[in-house]
Amino acid sequence: MVWQRPDGRQPDQLRPTHFERRFTKFSAGSVLAICGDTQVLCTVSIQPKVPRFLEGKGQGWLTAEYRMLPGATPERHERESFKLSGRTQEIQRLIGRSLRSTLDMHALGERTITIDADVLQADAGTRTTAITGAFVALHDAIAHLITTGELERSPLIHRVAATSIGLIENTAFLDLNYSEDVIADIDCNVVMNETLSIIEIQGTAEVGSFSRIQLEQILDLAEKGIKQLLELQQQAFQLA
Repeated sequence: MVWQRPDGRQPDQLRPTHFERRFTKFSAGSVLAICGDTQVLCTVSIQPKVPRFLEGKGQGWLTAEYRMLPGATPERHERESFKLSGRTQEIQRLIGRSLRSTLDMHALGERTITIDADVLQADAGTRTTAITGAFVALHDAIAHLITTGELERSPLIHRVAATSIGLIENTAFLDLNYSEDVIADIDCNVVMNETLSIIEIQGTAEVGSFSRIQLEQILDLAEKGIKQLLELQQQAFQLA
């Protein structure tokens, strides 16, 4: 008998997901990404300069910062003011790598794009929600540069989305919430572009190990979920 999900979803079913674009006033792009009870505010800032190691090379850069706000979890989450935890550093590097894969940096020119992902409410999947939502915000920020005449053409060459998959009692489940995440034997985060090419896989056996066959099951489920997330992004772009 297959383990029953607490919220009644099927194993291959995403949580209700949507993107509220232009959520803040001053950012070049901003999106409130909502995935079930997880909420991440993704904002994009653009500066007309690049890090020193890229100066004079005619290309741009993208970096990301990720924070969990104090009220995002049932017990207050301490602010990380000076020294970032290993988890926070890992997540913001993942967000940066994922979003850099979408850009032609030479077409961007000598500009630095900063993605800020602030978790307002956490019920697992914050990093994958941040990646998927941040792309929507990035899309709007690039559109702003074109509208204002700062860019002649879009440097976006790919779209990107991400989701989580877990194995519970040897069954793969898509888009885990917190109550599922804490009991999963295997926990994976998968990032793909619109061709379903893999940007990154983060997979961990919390208990025992997992086989190549199980990994293929996880990737099949990830593809299904990411296809749906890419479609939801596209629907969001079509809204005024």
